[in-house]
Amino acid sequence: MSAVGMTLVAAVLCAVGAGRLASGSRDVVQRRAQALFGGVGEAAPDVGRRAWLRGQGVRKWYAGRVVEGEAGRRWSFGRWGNCGREIWCLPTGLVPAVLGGSVLPVLASVVAFFLVRRWLAARGAVHAREGRAAAVIGLCATVAGELRAGRQPAQALLAAGAPGLGVAGSAVMAAARYGGDVPRALRAAGRLPGAGGLTGMAACWQVAVEGGAGLASGLERIAAGLRAQRDQRDELRAQLAGPRATALMLALLPAGGLLMGSALGADPLRVLLHTPAGWGCLAVGGLLEWCGVAWTARIVAAAEDA
Repeated sequence: MSAVGMTLVAAVLCAVGAGRLASGSRDVVQRRAQALFGGVGEAAPDVGRRAWLRGQGVRKWYAGRVVEGEAGRRWSFGRWGNCGREIWCLPTGLVPAVLGGSVLPVLASVVAFFLVRRWLAARGAVHAREGRAAAVIGLCATVAGELRAGRQPAQALLAAGAPGLGVAGSAVMAAARYGGDVPRALRAAGRLPGAGGLTGMAACWQVAVEGGAGLASGLERIAAGLRAQRDQRDELRAQLAGPRATALMLALLPAGGLLMGSALGADPLRVLLHTPAGWGCLAVGGLLEWCGVAWTARIVAAAEDA
């Protein structure tokens, strides 16, 4: 490279460096102005635009659209309600509808949307119940430990807190902090699904306050009994994992049959969606599929209840 070319390259690099330094100093000045004057002036719009470009605006929009519920994270659509993972049923139904040239898969996907929504809500309620049960176990064990350390019952309850119990836990903490009826608040919180152990805690609390009995030992027994119930439930669930997996595999066999038929050169979607015999097979097969899934779910639920 000639001396003139090297000189031009050096000049371009110097100009770029000077521009970056100038922009950096301008950003520093704008940040200082925003900090001093509370965002008043010419720097505020530029700072807001850069914040949006950095992703803060996107995160804020996402936080305003996503809500947390028992069924997990869900997209909020204002007064139209909200939806979660069940929304994937709709595009899943569009694929066989396009391939088969029929509207029946779209209608089936709409029905599946509401069924999956109901299933997700039920599963979310189960998870919320189990979370409350774990919170009650932790509360009893923590309060017992604080009592063993020499604290008074109200102080021990306030030190333990009530995470995972929501508004009912806040009511219990308020009763303990301001001298209210703690057993009554515990019984009210014990009406929540999964928080039944709080009823036993309320009984132990009342007996300890009125009769002078040891509260720590009673709470430890409650925590031990709740842990034993949880371990038994987990063991039963592990034993039922095999039947559930078998039922899921049997439920997915029809889809595997359709894929196998398509791979062999047949056109099962055309037969099922465009011929009277296919409609009959589809109706009978769907009914048998639903009966099998419902029967397996009933057996598993009966085993869990027992």
